[in-house]
Amino acid sequence: MLLAVHPELPQPRHIERIVRILRDGGVIAYPTDTTYGIGCSIFNKKGIERIYQMKHRDRKKPFSFICPSLSEVTRYARVSNFAFKILKRYLPGPYTFVLEATRDVPDLLLTRQKTAGIRIPDNRICLDIVQMLGNPIITTSANLTGEEPVGDPELIDLNFGNQLDLVVDGGVLTTDVSSVVSLVRDVPEILRPGIGDLSWCS
Repeated sequence: MLLAVHPELPQPRHIERIVRILRDGGVIAYPTDTTYGIGCSIFNKKGIERIYQMKHRDRKKPFSFICPSLSEVTRYARVSNFAFKILKRYLPGPYTFVLEATRDVPDLLLTRQKTAGIRIPDNRICLDIVQMLGNPIITTSANLTGEEPVGDPELIDLNFGNQLDLVVDGGVLTTDVSSVVSLVRDVPEILRPGIGDLSWCS
């Protein structure tokens, strides 16, 4: 089911409806500042399992998640002074930063190194969702593992509609992906190049 939300001025009643679905254990597709993501609350174990199944994703590859603000990031990750300066400069933006996780991160989202990938996209809709929800949501591109991301919400509804509780239509987006950069031990390491300036990593 599609729900059209204004990309610049999201209707509060629509955000409230989306948040109710997430609080009830739902899984949704939603826009980011790159392409569309699929997600649920990070505390929704059944929802996370649904996403693994619908994407045919390896269980050994944990999902990243979206926080609404830098202050929220510090709840879920250990942020050094060096990392904080990087995050403050480049977020919100098309980056996923890998940081050492705190105990507040569910085990399902931890790598073997006890790190987690965290995003703050420059997209009003998804930030309003996580702000109202009160905790982060999973973020993974709306596609089967190994296939190209999908930027058209109608195609997402066609491909995944029966597996999703809602597709949040924020308009047609690109199929770009975020750049994934590790900041563990204050050593920037590009794990996946995407959009966004990466010259500062060298």
